[in-house]
Amino acid sequence: MPRISSFYGIIIWMFHDDHEPPHFHAEYGEHLVRLRIDTLEPMDRGFPRRAMRLVKEWARLHQHELMENWVKARESLPLDRIEPLP
Repeated sequence: MPRISSFYGIIIWMFHDDHEPPHFHAEYGEHLVRLRIDTLEPMDRGFPRRAMRLVKEWARLHQHELMENWVKARESLPLDRIEPLP
């Protein structure tokens, strides 16, 4: 699972050849969540509120890049790194 970004202790991943809908994975300590790229809605529960706010803020800034990486992942191409939150 390629790491595409990390910031404030949060790691963002995307799997190659993952299932629909287009989404990415975020990890914060022992907490994991998947977020849809189109709506930025979580597909899982239990992710810390502050970390979720940061992930959504980052994803809003990079939604287009996330979708480009999703297309690359579906084609088993190398994924691009995405800038972290400043």
